[in-house]
Order: sequence, then structure tokens, then C-alpha cells
Amino acid sequence: MQSVFTGPVYVVRDNIDTDQIISAQFLNLVPTIAEEYEKLGSYALDGLPKSLYPIRYVKDGQLDSDYPIVVGGKNFGCGSSREHAPIAMGSANCQLVLAESFARIFFRNCVATGELYPCEITERLCDVLKTGDVVTVDLDAATVTAQATGKVYHFKPLGDVRPVVDAGGLFNFARQSGMIAK
Repeated sequence: MQSVFTGPVYVVRDNIDTDQIISAQFLNLVPTIAEEYEKLGSYALDGLPKSLYPIRYVKDGQLDSDYPIVVGGKNFGCGSSREHAPIAMGSANCQLVLAESFARIFFRNCVATGELYPCEITERLCDVLKTGDVVTVDLDAATVTAQATGKVYHFKPLGDVRPVVDAGGLFNFARQSGMIAK
């Protein structure tokens, strides 16, 4: 599985809730239907206020984001328990979220769906980086390197969560490890 990710970041602040990640009006899209899964990505982070986030995570008319890495502050993914939140971000080609802390249910949904790696950073990167800055994230070393400065930041190792996300989610992991029949 891939362990190093490089790309531009999309930076958000604290308390990004699941309504901002995927608005309730799009919850009728069924992620197991390929066309609807793709469509979900076009709405990822669409609920963020335009006044605070004039650069949109997914540009109008596109299905995917130009930002494979999202950087957040505290309590990322708070709000409802909707699995659509990490699924929409994954559909938009988000690979991982670096946040100071996650709402427990969002973190668990990232793992259960296998859509994104939820990485808890130990420094407040949303105050250091800006949208468009390029970073390299190394899951094995649990580091984030800012390309412009070469400065290295750390996050908590993913531990037992990593092989589940690597496998593509809880059910795939259970099949691969023999917990349930293939």
C-alpha cells in the first residue's frame, strides 16, 4: 500500500462539521452505486461558508478536488454520524486528513469505510500552512514535510487503524484477514 503522499493541501479551521463536509441534501446519493459515488465527491466540503473559504475544495463542474490532503484544526468531522462525510471526501480524491483532533464518529467512519487516513497532528498546522502549499506525508515515519520550508511536523502513528484503511475498510480487512468469508 502507498505510504507517502505528496500534494497541495486544503486548509480549514476548527469544528468542521459533517454538514459542511457533505450537506444533508446530498445524503440521498447511494455510495455503492458508482455514478452516485462519483457525484458525492463533487459536493465534498461544499457546505463550508464561501465568505471564509472563497477557494472551493472542488471547483464548480468538477467531480474531484485538486487537494489530496486536507489540513484541519480541532474537532474535525463533528456533528452527525453520517458515513457519507468521509466517503464524499474520498470520492473527491482526498487521501488523508491531518487534524489536531477528530470527532470520534468521523474518525471511526474514515477507518470503517477505508476512504481516508485520519492523522492526528501534534502541531497546529492550520495556522502554519495555507491552501495550495505542497506537503509530503509519510505514514511510516508519521511525518509531514512542508515542501517550501523543509520543516518537518509529526502526527500520531496510525497503529492498528492503518491496515484497516490500507485494506479499503473494515469489511475488506475482515475478508483479507479471514475474519469473514470472501
